[in-house]
Amino acid sequence: MNHSLYRVPAMSFVAMCAALASLPSAASVKICTFPGSPTASLDQAVARDVFATAGIAAKLVQHGIGDGDDDGVSLKELDKTLARDCDVIAGFPRSSVADTSSSKLKFSRGYLRSGYVSIGATTANPDSAAKDTVAATYASPAQLIAVQLSSAKLHLENTSALTVDAVAKGQAQRAIVWYPAVVAYQHAHPQQHFVVAPSHSPYADWQLVFAFGARTAALSDRIDAALGKLSNTGQLSTLTREWALPTSVTDSSAAAKVDAMRYRDGPSSGSLMLASSDNRRVPQAGGFIRVAADAAAGAPPSFDQSQAKHGKMLYSASCAKCHGAQLQGVTAPALQGPAFAPAANAHLTIGGVFTYMATNMPADKPGKLKDQDYADIMAFLLYSNGYQPGSSKLTAGDARASATPLNAGPSR
Repeated sequence: MNHSLYRVPAMSFVAMCAALASLPSAASVKICTFPGSPTASLDQAVARDVFATAGIAAKLVQHGIGDGDDDGVSLKELDKTLARDCDVIAGFPRSSVADTSSSKLKFSRGYLRSGYVSIGATTANPDSAAKDTVAATYASPAQLIAVQLSSAKLHLENTSALTVDAVAKGQAQRAIVWYPAVVAYQHAHPQQHFVVAPSHSPYADWQLVFAFGARTAALSDRIDAALGKLSNTGQLSTLTREWALPTSVTDSSAAAKVDAMRYRDGPSSGSLMLASSDNRRVPQAGGFIRVAADAAAGAPPSFDQSQAKHGKMLYSASCAKCHGAQLQGVTAPALQGPAFAPAANAHLTIGGVFTYMATNMPADKPGKLKDQDYADIMAFLLYSNGYQPGSSKLTAGDARASATPLNAGPSR
């Protein structure tokens, strides 16, 4: 897929809403992967070895999850796929910002820790227009990371492969991209090499796991045992070595030196350009503004109860597919709790979140809502994160201007 962790970023899913029928004991376990994922071949190889080691009959399902979808995988789609096409998902992305910890799915231990990195080409020389330009995959965690870089223009692509290609062709000086996409690109273009550096962000770190539906949840312990066995023998490391983050990224001392990639303020202004193979373009609704919080904080802007209620309705219609009905994160980061609004030392401002949302969301049609509708959704997000309603409505202007750090439960 292009549209989960890899577009999404996001990156993971929530559980099925209903229990599935019992799996016949003699049947093979059906395993789905994400067909557009850079790690699809790896996920299949790991699944074959793990299930064989566990002594569980299994077959890979050719029809995958998210086929033909362009803005994530909804609960309904996931439900249908698990009920009809597969029992286990290989290559399921998990993260602290969208870990589906409250879901009904059961997860294995991780078999690949990877993440979003910054890459630059060793050979391509970007023209003057591309200097200080950062490529990222549209509506993915990469975009959330890239928007917070200082003095950078954003070049958005529709897929992770095109994002890497933008750097290779000199259309961008660097890119924020999921590391396996770099590996997959180099498989297709072995002559191309990149300089890889870490990306310091809460949205950068992800694990690939097996996810089990209701029919196969009891198999998770056996799969964990098989993963442990393959890890102890070194076979798992052999399978995943090429896809694992390079030492230059995982080494903390090296990471500390990459100051340009620190999680910090976004540019005070910037340009937004969406390049795509089908020439689809996103309206330029405005530049990216400061997202990270300053040390000084004022009082949060006021909103009222009816506005938050209306904002919940708008959120359900335009945002819940990717961010979850309970704001828990589905194929995009959670919008509630410590990952989004920590109790202290918030890294995001209310104004930064609002402006990013009004400029880039919803993913399928950025900027399609009215300014006041975005303000109502912001009121709902504030209320959901512990802010208390007042007597006056939140306006788009007040939301956009707020430099208050986004802290959970400040009024309680």
